[in-house]
Amino acid sequence: MSDTAGPPNTAHATVRRSRRVSAMWLIPLIAVAIGGWLAWDTLSKKGPIITLSFETAEGLQAGQSQLKFKDIVLGTVQDLELTPDHSHVLVKIATTRQAEPLLTDTTIFWVVKPRLFAGNLSGLGTLLSGAYVGMLPGTTAGKPQHVFVGREDPPVLETNVPGHSFLLRASRVGSISVGSPIFFRDLDVGTVLGWDITNMARTVTIHAFVRAPYDSYVNDETRFWDASGVSLQLAGSGVSVQMESLRALLLGGIAFDTPDDKAQAPISAESHLFPLFKDRETADAASYSRQIPAVAYFGGSVQGLGPGSEVTIHGLVVGHVTAVQLGYDPAKHAIVAPVHFEVQPERVVGIGNQVFRTAAEAVDALVKQGMRATLQSANLLTGQKMVALEFVPDAPPATVTMESGSFVIPSADGGGLAGLAGSATELLTKVNSIPFDQIGKSLNGILQAGNDAANSAQLRQTLIELAAAITSVKDLASNMDHDLSPAMRQLSPIVANLQATVTSANLLVKSLDSGYGHDTKFNRDLERLLTQANEAVTSIRSLADTLSRNPEALIKGRPAGAEQ
Repeated sequence: MSDTAGPPNTAHATVRRSRRVSAMWLIPLIAVAIGGWLAWDTLSKKGPIITLSFETAEGLQAGQSQLKFKDIVLGTVQDLELTPDHSHVLVKIATTRQAEPLLTDTTIFWVVKPRLFAGNLSGLGTLLSGAYVGMLPGTTAGKPQHVFVGREDPPVLETNVPGHSFLLRASRVGSISVGSPIFFRDLDVGTVLGWDITNMARTVTIHAFVRAPYDSYVNDETRFWDASGVSLQLAGSGVSVQMESLRALLLGGIAFDTPDDKAQAPISAESHLFPLFKDRETADAASYSRQIPAVAYFGGSVQGLGPGSEVTIHGLVVGHVTAVQLGYDPAKHAIVAPVHFEVQPERVVGIGNQVFRTAAEAVDALVKQGMRATLQSANLLTGQKMVALEFVPDAPPATVTMESGSFVIPSADGGGLAGLAGSATELLTKVNSIPFDQIGKSLNGILQAGNDAANSAQLRQTLIELAAAITSVKDLASNMDHDLSPAMRQLSPIVANLQATVTSANLLVKSLDSGYGHDTKFNRDLERLLTQANEAVTSIRSLADTLSRNPEALIKGRPAGAEQ
C-alpha cells in the first residue's frame, strides 16, 4: 500500500454575463419620458407671443398679469418695456394655442381695472386679483395679426349681442357720448358705440346699436332725435317738462320712432344712414314731404328771430324760418329784413290734402282772403319771436309774386305782445322827448330863489317885527278883558230884561189882536210901538257888539268908520 497522496481537487469559478437590464435604469428613463412629455405638452399648448401697445401699464405686472377672454386664461404677460420714443408701453404676452385662432386684425384688447365708463361701474373683481388684459374677438373673420394697439377704454359691447348697427349723421355730437342709451317708446333698446372722426369737419357720424328684437322696428322711414337733457316748454296748459330718463340726463341719449302708417316697411339694412334731428318736434316735422318756400319783408326790428323760429297760423305751428337777412328796398329807399321760411301744407287739413291744384293757387287764395305775415313774440322771457300768418280784416288788396322760387307774402304790423311792445316803445319815445333837464333847471331856479328869500335879512327883520306885534296884541287883549269885565257883566242882564219885555209885548199883541182885530187905531199904534221897541233892541244889540269889538269906545267914543 502506498502512502503517496495525489494532487487535491481545485474548484474553478465560472463567470457568466447577465443579460437582464438593471432596475436602476428605470428611474432616469421615466424622468426623461416625463420631461419629454411635459416639453411636448408645453410646446403643443404654447401660442404665439403678441405685442400690445398701451399709453400706460397701470396695474399690469410681468409674470403675473394674465390675458383673459370670458374669464378663460389665454396667456400671461411676459415683459413690459417702453417704446423708443417713451410715449407708450409695449406689453408682450405669451399666449396659449387656444388663443391663436382669435388673434386677428378685428380683435380688441384693453386693460380691465376698476373704472366708471359709459355710466357703468366695472372691473370691481380686479380689486383683489389685480388688473388683467381683456380681449374681444371680432364678429367677422380677419387676418392673423400679432401686433396690436390696445384701447384705453373697454368696448361698450363685450359680447356678441344680436342686433343691428345704424349710422346717424348730425351736425354736432352735443351731450351724446360712448355708452349713451337709445330709447324706443321709453324703453332702453340700444347703445351708442362711438362715432367717426374722418368727416367731422362738416358732420358727425354716430354708430348706434339697436338690440334684437327692437331692431325690427327700424325701417327707412324711422326718425332718430337727440333725447339728451331736459325739455322745458311753456304751453297754454302750463309748464311742460320732459325727460327720457336719469341716465339720458347724465350721459345723453337718442330716441327713435316710426310713423304708424310706415310701420310695415321693410327693416333697414346694416349701417343704414339716418339723419339725427335735434328734438322730437323737428323729427316729427321731417315726416311731412311737402314744403312751400316763402319770404316776407319786414321794416321793423327782427331781433329774436332766426333759423328754426316757428311759423304759425292761429297759434299752431305750420313751418319754420330758414334764414333772416338784411336787404335794401329801392322802392321805399329803406333797409328791410327779408325773412325766408317754409310752410308744410300737410299740417293744414284741406290744403295738405290737395284741395287746391297747385301751391301757387293755394297761396294766392289765402292772400286774397287777407292772410299777411306778421311778427309776434314767442317768449317774453327770452325775447324770441315768430312769424304769424294772420288774416287781417279789410286788408288792402295784394298780389303774390315769386322771388328766387319763393312766394312773396305781404307783411303787416303785428298785434298781440309785439303790438304792446311797439306801443310801449312809442310811449317811452314820447316820455324821452319831455325836456326833463330844462324843467329840472327851472325848478332848481325857483327853489334857489325861495331859499335866497327865506335866508334874506329883510325877511328875518319882518318876522321879528311880526312876532313883536303879535305880543303887543296879546297884551292889549289881556288888558281889555280886565277893564271891560264889569261892563260886560252888567250888559248881559240888560239884554235879558229887554228880551223878556219883547216876549210880554208879543203876548199882549196876541191878546189885543184877538179882541180888537187888525185894522184898529190901537193895533196900528201898537205896531208902531213894537217897531220902535225892536229898533231899540237892535240898537242895544249893535251897541253890545260895538263894545264887544271896541271896548275903548266907552271912553274914546265911536271909532272912525264904525257902522251907523
